[in-house]
Amino acid sequence: MSLIRFLSSYKSVWGGLIANTLCLLLVIVLLVGPLNNDDSYLNLTCESCGEGIEMSGVKVWELASVLIVSFCCFMLLVTAKTTHPSEVNALRAIKSSLIDPMKHLDNWSKGDPCTSNWAGVSCSTVGTDGYMHIEQLQLLNMNLSGSLAPEIGQLSNIKVLDLMWNNITGSIPKEIGNISTLQLLLLNGNKLSGSLPDEIGHLPQLDRLQVDENQLSGPIPKSFSNLNGTRHLHMSNNSFSGQIPPELSKLQKILHWVLDNNNLSGFLPSEFSNMPNLRILQLDNNHFDGAEIPASYGKISNLFKLSLRNCSLRGSIPDLSGIKQLHYLDLSWNHLTGSIPSNRLSNSVTTIDLSNNRLIGSIPPNFSGLTELQNMSLANNMLSGSVSSTIWQNMTFSLTARLMLDFRNNSFSNILGDHNPPANVSIRLEGNPFCENASQADIAYFCVNEVGGSNTNDNSIDQSSVCAVQGCPLDFYAYVPACPVQCFCAAPLQIDYRLKSPSFSYFPPYEHPFESYLASSLKLELFQIFINLTVWEPGPRLRMHLNIFPAPNSSHKFNIPHKFNTSEVLRIRRIFMTWEFLDNHIFGPYEVLSFTLLWPYSSVILESQSSGITKGELVGIVLGLVGCVVSISGLFAILITRRRATCYHNLSRERALSRISVKINGVKDFTLKEIALATDKFSDSSQVGQGGYGKVYKGILPDQTIVAIKRAQEGSLQGQKEFLTEIEILSRLHHRNLVSLLGYCDEEGEQMLIYEFMPNGTLRDWISAKSEDSLSFITRLRIALGSAKGILYLHTEADPPILHRDIKASNILLDSKLNAKVSDFGLSRLAPVPNVEGAIPDQVSTVVKGTPGYLDPEYFLTQMLTAKSDVYSLGVVFLELLTGMQAITLGKNIVREVKMAYKSGIVLTIIDNRMGSYPSKCMEKFLALALRCCQDEIDERPSMSEVVRELEDILSMTLESDIILPDSTVTYSESSSSSAYIRKHVSFDVSGSDLASNLSTAIPPR
Repeated sequence: MSLIRFLSSYKSVWGGLIANTLCLLLVIVLLVGPLNNDDSYLNLTCESCGEGIEMSGVKVWELASVLIVSFCCFMLLVTAKTTHPSEVNALRAIKSSLIDPMKHLDNWSKGDPCTSNWAGVSCSTVGTDGYMHIEQLQLLNMNLSGSLAPEIGQLSNIKVLDLMWNNITGSIPKEIGNISTLQLLLLNGNKLSGSLPDEIGHLPQLDRLQVDENQLSGPIPKSFSNLNGTRHLHMSNNSFSGQIPPELSKLQKILHWVLDNNNLSGFLPSEFSNMPNLRILQLDNNHFDGAEIPASYGKISNLFKLSLRNCSLRGSIPDLSGIKQLHYLDLSWNHLTGSIPSNRLSNSVTTIDLSNNRLIGSIPPNFSGLTELQNMSLANNMLSGSVSSTIWQNMTFSLTARLMLDFRNNSFSNILGDHNPPANVSIRLEGNPFCENASQADIAYFCVNEVGGSNTNDNSIDQSSVCAVQGCPLDFYAYVPACPVQCFCAAPLQIDYRLKSPSFSYFPPYEHPFESYLASSLKLELFQIFINLTVWEPGPRLRMHLNIFPAPNSSHKFNIPHKFNTSEVLRIRRIFMTWEFLDNHIFGPYEVLSFTLLWPYSSVILESQSSGITKGELVGIVLGLVGCVVSISGLFAILITRRRATCYHNLSRERALSRISVKINGVKDFTLKEIALATDKFSDSSQVGQGGYGKVYKGILPDQTIVAIKRAQEGSLQGQKEFLTEIEILSRLHHRNLVSLLGYCDEEGEQMLIYEFMPNGTLRDWISAKSEDSLSFITRLRIALGSAKGILYLHTEADPPILHRDIKASNILLDSKLNAKVSDFGLSRLAPVPNVEGAIPDQVSTVVKGTPGYLDPEYFLTQMLTAKSDVYSLGVVFLELLTGMQAITLGKNIVREVKMAYKSGIVLTIIDNRMGSYPSKCMEKFLALALRCCQDEIDERPSMSEVVRELEDILSMTLESDIILPDSTVTYSESSSSSAYIRKHVSFDVSGSDLASNLSTAIPPR
């Protein structure tokens, strides 16, 4: 034991060298032993060689050498620092109290947390106790439930505790208050209940507390006034009650104080004006019955946003002209009285919402000339006088600017000045007296639901491109839209992101500054940032899907896809997850809803490695290990050469005889030699495709059967048991619209699946083909029906049922007669097994996998896979069939583009003109069905059986029609009946909650 203590004490490169030297000395001493002593030989039975076969010639000293040198290397390993025992016990207790259906924490039972890279665990060296300590615990969005163990307080050196977006219940352990090093406490998006522990108020280094979107209740502890270093308090969407403690005004560093959607009451502390750094005060939807807005709030000089909507406030509006940086003011849905203050607000103001109060008087002149104004709502008050056109007349609008003016339901008597607002100004004036008596056409013009406000965004659909349609070889890659290198193809990181309290109500003018802000914070070029989708959510909060692309390097080649390396993925994720973004109060606080890594990033281990080992220690350990490995390798080489040839011969024969094999009806076990012969040794000329799993080859068997051979690449190999299980499942699938599995090869580290060959390739190839000799409408309809029937078989008739999870045009193959067959079940999941009552659950939890552009938004956000997820993906394929577009092209999403075209009344102009003639009614029904399949809400999508039934009806209608000539031409003209039909059968809001849209022109929901 003294030797162990000695060796464990070294902490530098010299320690490694010492251990290495000891290993080599032991080897030398042992090697000069009595090599010719016959007594040193042992006869051993080699059990693995077969019964009764002896292995002689192994010397006692050889065995001893192996044991001693192995012990030496074990000593070297134990000298490496390990995690403090109390923290290991704490992690085990945390795991035992959590429910982990996705098995994210399975490796928490193996090895040491810091050296074995436990999921979500990051470590560092602090202090001089010789142990590693947990620095971060990040378990974001892992579908965890259960409760938090009080032992979490034993992580005494942790800085980041991130459990966001899970389903954890129970109370917050008071023991968290013991972690004096804690900087980020992130518990939002769970189902935590009970009250906030007073002990949290004694965390001296806490920078950010996020407990929003839980079920917490009770008062806000007065002890929070001790959080002298805290800058962010996010506590919205809970049930906190009682008075806001005035003592919290002591928080001199607080920036964002977000407390909306609770049950707070009492008065608004006037002392908040003493917070010099306060930028956002958001208290919407609370119950300050009878309270007034303190006049002192006009002295919060650095405030960007004041939002007190629906708080039951009374009294008058205070003078807020002293807030020189005010961008956003919302005092709507209260009981405020009196007139609007006449002093001028900040020139930076974007939003003024005073609607639904009891305000009187006229619109003050200071509401004119606010150059950044986007939204002014004075609706549902008792205002009178005239509306002056100077509010909008003298404004200079950029191409992305917009102004919404809502003056409904007041007592305005006239409009002074210009009666012709610019196109990007929307005015609502109905419900005022002059509208009831309006006789002049230009006055009546203002009394309709909305005037002006045309969408200035460029939402045109551009299908032309200088880049080859199939230039990006895999569906996971895309052209980088703004890259200075033309047609640069790369794999983006996809992040679901939300601005929790932005200081604007209309995003397009801020889109470019926001991209610059992200690029600067992430230390990337501007063209690497692409905002794919934006949606306003209640709050108002702005949700977006971000694509972050790698940049081309000096050796880039045309059409060769690029991706981030692992270190860059981890760097970008760390910046997002540890809030290292630069402060920008216009955009306000943000939150990451998911950082899901799809292929080709799916193999990246997100948990950062331990960072506390010094370079000297690392070099020493490496040198010591290298020496030991060399020593052991030498000894084993001697042992191997001394083994009798008889043992080798019998061992090889026995292993060959004991090779695991399965006999599955109709599925052949091919040898590697047979496959190599069929593909001309996997020559490039035999390759016909490539995907995330590996390459696909065309092969010709000795009986002249043509087959498709899918060969797994290194990194995608499964364990043998899992591989054979998959084969067994696939062997049970027999349907005319599924590609048949003929055999497999599992030999010499190779894993291959042999399928029937489909001579007409993939549907993606036909859709992308530039040739005018394309698929007719009726052929496309038959392909859609065949695909749907194949998937319906997987859902309802396969035993057990299967969810495909990766339906896309490149996974639908066409035989010699252009019949559709669904292929590639590499990502498929077995559907949930029936419960005790015989019913199959609606959904199954699983890590998000699939192809961007085809992913069900609900599945992407919740990780809950359903049969309707396959319906969504198939709906995207239907849109591809109808339009000839790809799922994602140059950053454009096909679902969004088709919905935008529908909203603009030009939906027929994007139909693929290579289909020839078709019955318009049939096309309209097909398009309506495709859009229904692509609804964001799963309840609004049809089932797969409904899809099949509707397609059969459409096909029947088409066959009965006279317009089914594939080689004729068609001239497009917008039909009002088509839009009416789609509007009748498809219900979606492209400007609101629709995740597949990017219309930021909608007024943020209240």
